[in-house]
Amino acid sequence: MYLAKIELTNFKNYEAVTLDFSPGFNCFVGNNGVGKTNILDAIHYLSLTKSFFNNSDTLSIRHGEDYFILKGIYMYEEGQDELFCAFQKQKQKVFRLNGKEYPRMSDHVGRYPVVMLSPADSILISGGSEERRRFMNMMISQYDPAYLDAHMRYNKALMQRNSVIREGGPDTGSMLEIYDEQMAPAATVIHLARQSLVENLLPLFSSFYEKISGSAEKVSIRYRSHLSSGDYLSQLASSRGRDFAMQHTTTGIHRDDLIFEIDGHPARTTASQGQQKSFLVALKLAKFGLITRINGFAPALLLDDIFDKFDQNRVEEIIRLVGSGEFGQVFITDTQQDRIHRILDNTGVDFRLYRIGHMGIEEEITNGKK
Repeated sequence: MYLAKIELTNFKNYEAVTLDFSPGFNCFVGNNGVGKTNILDAIHYLSLTKSFFNNSDTLSIRHGEDYFILKGIYMYEEGQDELFCAFQKQKQKVFRLNGKEYPRMSDHVGRYPVVMLSPADSILISGGSEERRRFMNMMISQYDPAYLDAHMRYNKALMQRNSVIREGGPDTGSMLEIYDEQMAPAATVIHLARQSLVENLLPLFSSFYEKISGSAEKVSIRYRSHLSSGDYLSQLASSRGRDFAMQHTTTGIHRDDLIFEIDGHPARTTASQGQQKSFLVALKLAKFGLITRINGFAPALLLDDIFDKFDQNRVEEIIRLVGSGEFGQVFITDTQQDRIHRILDNTGVDFRLYRIGHMGIEEEITNGKK
């Protein structure tokens, strides 16, 4: 399965554009600020119903307009699927598959999986635990619908429990018991899924890190969770005093974290920039490999601006890895057309290239032919 065509209307800097894609490599070249990354984000929208970069759909509307529309055609052996996504200010987002609207956005997640590698990923190492929980959530949701449902139920009960803690009242104790009973089974589903994720991801991650970095450093990912310490209902009951003092629920999977280490030391504080970059690439390629293994087909791989962030030898190794036939459809952005031609020509992969300027698409090239 692959994305054969996409149409953007009033999406970010694009008034209207239609692009046809190769099932192999698809490249977007042009200066910074012309909208290369916006095309990748549109693909991300069609896959996961949201932007990779922004939580607010309004921020993806072209300046001066009040709506955007995305359309996509996915090809597979049995036929094709047509996707339609539209968002208008002050209105609900609409998602349709072959003309039929989804009753819930979550029903779409996982049908067309995608993995994106971007300079923004550095926040996975430098940022707070919420960034690493988001990484786990976005990954597991693409192959486990039960996880996404449990996560939504947990968050709803958590918000209600926190509201009871803040407001207080004579029935506070009994109300907390109700929400505790709702949160506990959902938390167990989430905890087990995250635990399994780390166990299955680690061998792939270690292998990719070694190939990309060419070093013998030992890398590891550890999962830290309150639920690893025992019964969650008991933890919720024993933490009530602290919860009232802090005015929120202090125990649960909403406090989970991933611990990234290189040679036994925190990647955040001791790893060099090169090590951190290799760590993130290996992490995303391992994510790709695990989703492929579980789903039985490859996600789309979106590589944003990796050429400017790595030396040429490392980039060529990455391209060799993703061009090996295991990675399916790949989308790449770069600022230098000569560089991307040279690297892709060296690896011998088939590709389609779009040159983008401030006025939009300027040129389309297929394996060196306009």
